[in-house]
Amino acid sequence: MRRVLPLILLLLATSAAAQTKAPSMIYPQTTRGDTVDEQFGVRVADPYRWLENDVRTDAAVAKWVADENAVTNAYLANLPGRDIFAARMKQLLDYERFGVPVKKGGRYFYMRNSGLQNQAVLYVRDSLEGAGRVLIDPNAWAKDGATALGEWVPSEDGNHILYSVQDGGTDWRTVKILDVATGAIAADTVEWVKFSNLSWAKDGSGFYYSRFAAPAEGAKFQALNENQQVYFHKLGTAQSADRLIYATPDAPKRGHSAQVTEDGKWLVITTTEGTDNRYEITILDLTDPAARPRTIVKGLENEWSLAGNVGSTFYWTTNKDAPRLRIVSMDVRQAAPAIHEVVPQDKAVLEGAGIVGGKLIASYLVDVKSELRRYALDGKSDGVVALPGIGSVAGTSGAADDDELFYAFTSFATPTTIYRYDLKTGTAAPWAQPKVAFDPGLYDVSQHFYASKDGTKVPMFIVRRKDLPASPAPTLLYAYGGFNVSMNPAFSATRIAWLEQGGVLAVANIRGGGEYGKAWHDGGRLTHKQNVFDDFIAAGEDLIAQGVTSKDKLAIQGGSNGGLLVGAVVNQRPDLFAAALPQVGVMDMLRFDRFTAGRYWVDDYGYPSKEADFRVLRAYSPYHNIRAGQDYPAIMVTTADTDDRVVPGHSFKYTAALQAAQIGPKPHLIRIETRAGHGSGKPTDKVIAEAADSWAFAAAWTGMTVKAPR
Repeated sequence: MRRVLPLILLLLATSAAAQTKAPSMIYPQTTRGDTVDEQFGVRVADPYRWLENDVRTDAAVAKWVADENAVTNAYLANLPGRDIFAARMKQLLDYERFGVPVKKGGRYFYMRNSGLQNQAVLYVRDSLEGAGRVLIDPNAWAKDGATALGEWVPSEDGNHILYSVQDGGTDWRTVKILDVATGAIAADTVEWVKFSNLSWAKDGSGFYYSRFAAPAEGAKFQALNENQQVYFHKLGTAQSADRLIYATPDAPKRGHSAQVTEDGKWLVITTTEGTDNRYEITILDLTDPAARPRTIVKGLENEWSLAGNVGSTFYWTTNKDAPRLRIVSMDVRQAAPAIHEVVPQDKAVLEGAGIVGGKLIASYLVDVKSELRRYALDGKSDGVVALPGIGSVAGTSGAADDDELFYAFTSFATPTTIYRYDLKTGTAAPWAQPKVAFDPGLYDVSQHFYASKDGTKVPMFIVRRKDLPASPAPTLLYAYGGFNVSMNPAFSATRIAWLEQGGVLAVANIRGGGEYGKAWHDGGRLTHKQNVFDDFIAAGEDLIAQGVTSKDKLAIQGGSNGGLLVGAVVNQRPDLFAAALPQVGVMDMLRFDRFTAGRYWVDDYGYPSKEADFRVLRAYSPYHNIRAGQDYPAIMVTTADTDDRVVPGHSFKYTAALQAAQIGPKPHLIRIETRAGHGSGKPTDKVIAEAADSWAFAAAWTGMTVKAPR
């Protein structure tokens, strides 16, 4: 093994501290309109409403974007750490990475990135240890590398691949079919697919998918998404001939996703109306040509996720009468299927389950650390799948009639490794283990519980080099806090670049997430959303009290709902942070539900059109609560011009308001990526560029001395 010397001995220093003494910024002139809305007797000014317009079609918005990027790029170009971070990230990302394989027809299908490829490539092996060959390489699809392979599913016999194309980061997908043996792409093309599962018919004659109607001209990236419908596409036919399977035109806000059971006999349609895990379940007997869809779980009240089936006995994970979830079964041939408990609720949170090799394999979260447990189909405990350490199971794959289970394991300093587990012998071995350009053993990962404002104990991971002195260090605090999403330990090569420089990473598992089940989620949404901000502020205060960092060394970061989090806490406690990095954030809480997928988010945020919700939203909306006269931290907002999840108008308006306010001399910039969306499908070179800019900006304002390797 090559000897890895402590990085601190191999570095040359380049100071970034001078950047904190930068003069007041000069920003582009932004036209201020006179738009004022009156809601429930409250006059709400929206002077930058015009920045909601689509940058592709509005010349004024396009010019504003170009002018803002020019200012930001000029500032970033003078940060001494920027090139150092970019070069090191390029080295750290230059390693072979694999996805969890899917076995069909004796073949193994998997994603692989050789290192610095902009997009991962789909491969196939004809046997477990066979040589891989390329099936789909999206790197040739666009000169800028911004067209990605989205979802992909092999047919049951392994002879065809159903796959989607994602262009420029958009949520829209175009679906195609590839012949595995010849590499030929069929003429079949299915469009206007979004937020859809793709599921083959057992005999490979076609597939089920969900789509929306084609949007009006010019409205593709901003129009609301309503009236999602489930269709069946028969191979060799035009999309116009596709058969409608299920729709709810009388309830246009409902979305529907379809999956075929592993035995091919049933279609399971999951219906939702927002982001909450509250579903209706409708089934269709595929063995009966005359059968019609039949709803077996009504009411949009609980989570129901299919774990598998044996004939008409279906196994589900559900939070019905179990806020941390349990496994139940039901006979779906019954007119009103009775629920039978198989595995009761545990103190840990059940994240998911599936039937593999005739066993139930269940993934649990225990204080934000993964466990894999085995159960017989009658619920009897059958041991555990031993994991290699403290971390996260980041994906599993297996079949009900196969004793082979694949899973991915990762942690903050442990690159994702793919393991193959034999259910007969109970043994696991690495199937794909990366070789990286750093020593994971140099890093310490610890978990700490701190008290929030109301006394709630909140877990937080702290990651740092083992050789760091016990004194305040530049620290990056990250959280999400919403939509029942857990922030589990996960590896990031770009974060290693921050840690190598002597920085600390802290990830707070604040309320609003799913770390402790439904109660944890409920404690951080709707009228309880302030708990999310209080938890995050308390995390920063705790890091300072512990001596991990200090106010002048603390940077915060969050994306999407986490971008909202950063914007809100900066308004509430601008004194607590040295730098802030809100990414693709939801910044206008009074208009979020008017664009693309924003209407789904009312489950977490509430309805701006309802007075009680409006008053809660108005109180923390980042765009509406910038506090003139306060000294704000340095802020760099990041977004993308083709983000059709959280439209960039959120970040545009927020940045314009920041730059117009009297909030101190530190820079308040926006970095706007082109041909990149909310994050999915972003090419590697753009990932490196954005992360290098972000770390250099944070380093400059937290006093980090960025050092170049020899």
